[in-house]
Amino acid sequence: MSLSSISIKRPVLATVLSLIIILFGAIGLTFLGVREFPSVDPPIISVSTSYPGANSDVIETQITEPLEQSINGIPGIRSLTSRSSQGRSWITVEFQLSVDLETAANDVRDKVSQAQRFLPRDCDPPTVSKADADAEPILNVAVKSPKRSLLELSEIAELTLKEQLQTISGVSAVSIWGEKRYAMRIWLDPVKLAGYQMTPLDVRNAIERENVELPAGSIEGNTTELTIRTLGLMTTPEEFNNLILKQSGDQLIRVRDIGRAELGAEDLRGIMKINGVPMVSTVIIPQPGANHIDIVDDVYERLEFIKKDLPDDVEIEIGFDSTEYIRSSIDEVKTTIYVAFLLVVVIIFFFLRDWRTTLIPILVIPISLIGSFFIMYIAGFTINVLTLLAIVLSIGLVVDDAIVMMENIYVKIEQGMSPMEAGFKGANEIFFAIVATTITLVAVFFPIVFLEGMTGRLFREFSIVIAGAVAISSFVALTFTPMLSTKLLRTRKKRSKLYKWSEKFFVKLNTTYQNSLENFLKRKYVSLLILIGSFMLIFILWKVIPAEMAPMEDRSQMNA
Repeated sequence: MSLSSISIKRPVLATVLSLIIILFGAIGLTFLGVREFPSVDPPIISVSTSYPGANSDVIETQITEPLEQSINGIPGIRSLTSRSSQGRSWITVEFQLSVDLETAANDVRDKVSQAQRFLPRDCDPPTVSKADADAEPILNVAVKSPKRSLLELSEIAELTLKEQLQTISGVSAVSIWGEKRYAMRIWLDPVKLAGYQMTPLDVRNAIERENVELPAGSIEGNTTELTIRTLGLMTTPEEFNNLILKQSGDQLIRVRDIGRAELGAEDLRGIMKINGVPMVSTVIIPQPGANHIDIVDDVYERLEFIKKDLPDDVEIEIGFDSTEYIRSSIDEVKTTIYVAFLLVVVIIFFFLRDWRTTLIPILVIPISLIGSFFIMYIAGFTINVLTLLAIVLSIGLVVDDAIVMMENIYVKIEQGMSPMEAGFKGANEIFFAIVATTITLVAVFFPIVFLEGMTGRLFREFSIVIAGAVAISSFVALTFTPMLSTKLLRTRKKRSKLYKWSEKFFVKLNTTYQNSLENFLKRKYVSLLILIGSFMLIFILWKVIPAEMAPMEDRSQMNA
């Protein structure tokens, strides 16, 4: 007994199976992340090393080159770029798409550890960090004030915005761009230094020697025990100005004798501006697979509460919101889905000319499309432009099997069979034909999964979603459709006015097709010529039409 026969005998079972598909699809939909495109960025590892005070030539020869020579031996590297500047070295390693990100990061860490013995002793240890598609910020929230300094704005961004925004569900990290941290800056006068026969290195060594908090032990008594703390760290400019650097005879040389200490920003070179106004901004970085739109909506909602706690002179401004393009793209695709669904309904009704027969294949569309969301969830995909495009294309594919099944059963009913008898016979006749067409369609799209490179990764989700939707539609066509056909289809003794009015058109259409087919079969060589001409045209167009990864988009942005 086939699956269709079981479904016809047990209509409740067939209905429950379809409801389970809808239920699991709806559950999967609630957990799917939303982004613009699938995550297809190649594994990228960056190595940054800080060597304060060294010029770019020293950075290049003593830090960048030893690290490059060590990292070059790692297999799977696609490109290696480096940049050396005043006091800092950056190395970016891009691996092949087939290389696992964690494996690549571990290999780079091992090579960096081996090369560390060749680096200057007083440079900072190299930092190895991973970069992936989900590490890109999706929202920039700028903080500005006409009365406050960037140091104060940085403190507000750190203590108010960052602490509250990083607790939002789906947020991986909150970074602060243009941040100015408080630091004690020692400004040296080179003339005075030379007069006291001192160098900046002497000043640094003296500060490191004196500005330290050491363990002091404890004092024990008969009944008490006290822990001693030595307050050796200096915290004010006055304390640093009074710091003794050197003793020359009876003369004590202090910081104020060769310069001055003042509380200022740790970094004076970098600054962030929006529309020419200096400010500090917090950027939101999502977790892998998170719903970008939900995160941004939650941030906007949280900002309304944060604004109430900010001083009156502090303003919050949105620097950029990448979800604007995601929303626009997804809304356009959603509109296309609705239009495609409506067109399919109209076309099916136009040819079948009966609401009962139209309803049966139409029910297959939502069941198959909703069920495909569960496949996306199981595979770890996201809702993006390509997966929604797959759903758009699936709308026309998923109804084919149901139409074939329903039409074959209806033919049996018009021949005088009862609906149950027609259901059993019609479903059994067409069962393996539907299975064969489903396997054929899946075989067309599924091999894209095995494509390598950027294109293969980009369209992997597209192919699996289409193949999954077609497979689900085949299952529904073999279970729910024959059961529903036996319940809804009846022999029509009286035709509607629409049917009678349009019947002449369809009779003429069938006659025209039959005549053209007969004439074509009489001249079989024409088919061969058309086939050869089609292949030649495909080859010519393949060579002539320009190729690109994706069409250019105007997003009113410029990167410099």
